[in-house]
Amino acid sequence: MDIFGKALTDFFRKGQHDTLWLHNSYDGPEEMPIDIFFRTESEMPDLEIEALRLCKGTVLDIGAGVGSHSLHLQKQGFDVTAIDISGAAVNLMKERGVTNAINQDVFTVTARFDTLLLLMNGIGLSGTLKGFENFLSKAKELLNTDGQLIFDSSDISYLYEELPKPVNKYFGEISYQYEYQQQKGEWFDWLYLDQNTLLAASTALGWNCEIVFEDENDQYLAKLTVK
Repeated sequence: MDIFGKALTDFFRKGQHDTLWLHNSYDGPEEMPIDIFFRTESEMPDLEIEALRLCKGTVLDIGAGVGSHSLHLQKQGFDVTAIDISGAAVNLMKERGVTNAINQDVFTVTARFDTLLLLMNGIGLSGTLKGFENFLSKAKELLNTDGQLIFDSSDISYLYEELPKPVNKYFGEISYQYEYQQQKGEWFDWLYLDQNTLLAASTALGWNCEIVFEDENDQYLAKLTVK
């Protein structure tokens, strides 16, 4: 069941929703706010505004959610394709006015683009460091010459200030599970990359990596181009 999509739909249809819980592999469950996915440009943090400013040419918005970033880019005249694995989210994108919204996994996309965009730590969908390497290989197939990959992530080492870091995996590899209206979804893997790990991994795989923005919460924006 699309637990996340159900919460998004309730918020959009009713203007309210029950608590969406996010269980994790490192601590107790946390309440997941829904309204942030529907935010307007004026409500977006500076990091996201900078990411949207950097977009060029044709754009693939990966893990687009309910399409807030795609809608902004459309208004700026960009040719945007928005994809998400949540069918409910894609339906909401269409209702909100996203012209080209598709229920699709990025690894099945075959078209090429000038910009690949993943915001709200969308790069987390790669799940693990190995998954990130696989994603970078796929990204090369999806980019036109002189294309760019733009995403944000964060260093979550602060979570382990009072806890031991995992010894059998990278500390940025987390598992999550959504719970909504007493129904739980499947556990899924999510990745947070610290800057040093990102730079080492991307450079080794033939990418130029530039950190173009940082905020006070250990979040950063990266722009990758193929060497």
